[in-house]
Amino acid sequence: MSGGREAASCPPRGSGRLRSCGAPGSQDNFQGWMTEPLSHSTGAEQLQKKSTAIQMIKHEKEAGVPSNELGSANTVTEQQRQSTEETRKEYIYRSTGGPEETNRITSLVTDEDASRNCKIYLPVSSNPSAMEISLYSEEDMYRDAEEIEREKILLVCKTNSSEYKPSVAPEMDIMEYCRKEWRGNTPVAKRMRKGYEAVAQKFASIRRVRGDNYCALRATLFQALSQATQLPAWLQSEDFMKLPENLLSKYDWIKQWQLKQKLGRRMGEISDEIKEYLMLLRKKWKYISEIKGPIEKQEACDKLFKNEEEEYSLYEALKFLMLNTAIKLYNDDKNGKRVPVFSWLLFARDTSSNPCQLMHNHLNQIGHSGGLEQVEMFLLAYALQYTIQVYRLYKYSTDEFITLYPNDPEEDWPVVTLITEDDRHYNIPVRMCQETML
Repeated sequence: MSGGREAASCPPRGSGRLRSCGAPGSQDNFQGWMTEPLSHSTGAEQLQKKSTAIQMIKHEKEAGVPSNELGSANTVTEQQRQSTEETRKEYIYRSTGGPEETNRITSLVTDEDASRNCKIYLPVSSNPSAMEISLYSEEDMYRDAEEIEREKILLVCKTNSSEYKPSVAPEMDIMEYCRKEWRGNTPVAKRMRKGYEAVAQKFASIRRVRGDNYCALRATLFQALSQATQLPAWLQSEDFMKLPENLLSKYDWIKQWQLKQKLGRRMGEISDEIKEYLMLLRKKWKYISEIKGPIEKQEACDKLFKNEEEEYSLYEALKFLMLNTAIKLYNDDKNGKRVPVFSWLLFARDTSSNPCQLMHNHLNQIGHSGGLEQVEMFLLAYALQYTIQVYRLYKYSTDEFITLYPNDPEEDWPVVTLITEDDRHYNIPVRMCQETML
């Protein structure tokens, strides 16, 4: 494409997933909903806000018109809607060679949770062009779901982790990267260059992240471990290792959790598998946080993200922590407790009206047919108790250029910073030029 970027973006999400907050063009008002301050009163006022949020999503799906009824701090202009639509189209055609396809099939399973029926939207492959970007060449690094699965299966046949290419590339000058990726004079290219110039005022370099639908988890975890100085309190909890057993005793549908594939090993009890992932997360976090020297700490992170067997196990742990957080928020809301606004939106989607659906239609699909949607970035932040600060380059010159997940973080939550060009793929800015304050 003339004037565009050479490399493709992350593969389009699974065509079976309804995306309330998927492509950039449909997210213009999403952050506005998130900026709605939480009500300190209970009862009718909170219920009215929740009803309004759900009605907004239904209104957008039926009419295709954004709504600002929750008091968005920034009104999206017609020009911004057109520019984000240009970005969306450019990414779709760049990664698939044609219009985005949406096919799905629907089935029902019994949900032993309160909602009983758990509707599952299973993805149907639309056979996008499978390209692969090498971390050290111009080769496309973004693969389709089938190719990713084949690679994961082959991993167990290798014993030397040094053979794997790192999933986080070595750092390079951020403006050099920008000039290489966005050479043309299209409106999208100009906007991206302006965005990178703004980021370059704070960060000198960038590290590219492999785009296999795990990129949001990968970028967030890499940044968290790179700056870790102590083990988080929730990782030190005595109940941490009991999470799988405790949740499975209450919710039988969790047995349908989709574990990563392994060869040459019989699949044991799912609680034991997930417990192994949680143990590995605690072990690696503790080990890296105890390293004092910044160079040695960075080397330890790089080594971990070259070992794909361990790396993908850590992502399973993060996904399970997200499910645990979602269940807690869902139950708190049902019991009349105050919950963050994003929780209402999370469970207002047709594909995740309860935790069972969230697991089947979203969490199980992460790394396979889809990545994290924007509302799930909030869920990840709450699960890790980290503030995720994201430079959203396609939002340059708007109030949403720098977005916080959550936007009202706890003061003692550490901050990690990511970069995205389209709210689908995430890279990592490094080497802070000056001290930044939230």
